[in-house]
Amino acid sequence: MSNTDITLARDNYGSSIWSFLIKEFKPKNKFFTPFNIISIPIMLLGLGIIVIRFWKGIGSVTNLTQEVPWGLWIGFDVVTGVAFAGGAYVITFMVYILNMRNFRSIVRVTVLNGFLAYIFYAGALLLDLGRPWNVINPIIGNGFGTSSVLFLVAWHFLLYILAMLIEFSPVVAEWLGARRARFILSGMTVGAVIFGITLSTLHQSGLGALYLMAKDKIHPLWYSEFIPILFFVSSIFAGLSMVIFEGSISNKVFFRQIDKKNHTQHNTIIHSLSKICAGAMFAYLFLQVLVFVHGKHWDLLNSPMGFWYLTEMIGFVLVPMVLFFLSYRNTNILMIKVAAIITMLGIIINRLNISVIGFKWDAASHYVPSWMEIVVTLAVIFTEIWIFRWIINRMPVLRASPSWVKDKIPDQQ
Repeated sequence: MSNTDITLARDNYGSSIWSFLIKEFKPKNKFFTPFNIISIPIMLLGLGIIVIRFWKGIGSVTNLTQEVPWGLWIGFDVVTGVAFAGGAYVITFMVYILNMRNFRSIVRVTVLNGFLAYIFYAGALLLDLGRPWNVINPIIGNGFGTSSVLFLVAWHFLLYILAMLIEFSPVVAEWLGARRARFILSGMTVGAVIFGITLSTLHQSGLGALYLMAKDKIHPLWYSEFIPILFFVSSIFAGLSMVIFEGSISNKVFFRQIDKKNHTQHNTIIHSLSKICAGAMFAYLFLQVLVFVHGKHWDLLNSPMGFWYLTEMIGFVLVPMVLFFLSYRNTNILMIKVAAIITMLGIIINRLNISVIGFKWDAASHYVPSWMEIVVTLAVIFTEIWIFRWIINRMPVLRASPSWVKDKIPDQQ
């Protein structure tokens, strides 16, 4: 049933908003699918572990210590996940600021991905705090001060979530048939986009700035005073690689919701994004080379950590960069998708090298995440996918907006 049909049905029969929502929460597709069968037990087990975590404390389910207070939930769920959410600010900048209209069809789904990522990674952050009720302290500057990097990151995080909520709110208004609210919210979109882009660029670099205080704890091959810049630049191709990866899956899974024109544009969009990824990765690799030469760590290359560093730089930066470049020149869509997957793996490795693997690498006892930490991480990812799928199947994210939107506001999303 289309959004227009739902709106007319509510108008004709006077059904309440609650009955509408109850109807929308009912499953619309097959329930016993391979993904559901795999994800549901993991989510339930993860929920049980979360209950134990808040009941008995963080030490009951994790291998974190006073010496290593940040582990998988920060290194992967937050630091890595936020990099993958970078596609939202890049795509909105291209569409709303640079007026690149050929990317308009993926704006909504990209913003949705970014919004859900930030919401769930904020939840993962609460899990990692020994006393989660004190999360308000860095926001108000209590115990840190307004000059603290954590104070800035906390505010960037909070405000960017609000900005993305405003960017996505016209979709919710269309789903509910709220015409006046949609008109008002759509008028706030450009302002929210500009505000969000500013916040996101600061936030991506701010996460890197948090590690500037850990100079003696991070391996010299990964520590640099330029970590904030490297985090920001890498978030560009990390976010766009996620857009390519997610878009390729959505184009197959939700193909019935995408019109023929957008189906045709899919490969063209991926092809264009590959060029941007190649350019951003070249800039990132160039900066990494400058940082390495400036640091004069040649002697560290002939060591296990040095070999691992070269694996990251060559196998997960140089190789996908070349693949992106060649696939753009040869219009090889499959190679672009392969390059995007390798790039995503490289981002995961890089962020974990800084936050987990290369953090106190020389300690006698090194941190290794417990199986419960891994299960909770998978549960967070699966829950995010469930909500993403629910929204896609009900709201005009991939499909066209209701006809009344086009009639009254012709050049909006």
